[in-house]
Amino acid sequence: MGNFFVPNEAEFRTIEEIAASDSDCSVVMMNLNTYSEEAGYPDGLPYSDWMKVLDVLIKQAGGKKLWQLPVMGQPIGNQDLDEIIAVWYPSHQAFLSITQQPASEENFRLRNLCVKYAVLHRCPGDVIALS
Repeated sequence: MGNFFVPNEAEFRTIEEIAASDSDCSVVMMNLNTYSEEAGYPDGLPYSDWMKVLDVLIKQAGGKKLWQLPVMGQPIGNQDLDEIIAVWYPSHQAFLSITQQPASEENFRLRNLCVKYAVLHRCPGDVIALS
């Protein structure tokens, strides 16, 4: 399947600048995903394995999965999605650290197997009430 992930370089520079500043703050990453047939979403083994590793990776980075929802339909617009996952990170630096975590390599291997298409939106993390 290959690596579909092509970062928005300007946005990553912004994230890196925030992470390096005294004003680094919490952030929520909204993951909008469409899965490949190989993933077997929602009950297939590749997808299930990825979700287990993703949960470990998020914790290693100090984050928290806020929610994970299947997409049932889209009354307005035209974007084919299977699932939306919201992940809170305590800082932009924590988000950037996911590539250095012990579970990172396995996470990205499984993600590349499972995800056909993804969009990641950066949202303010300070509006989320964590329990």
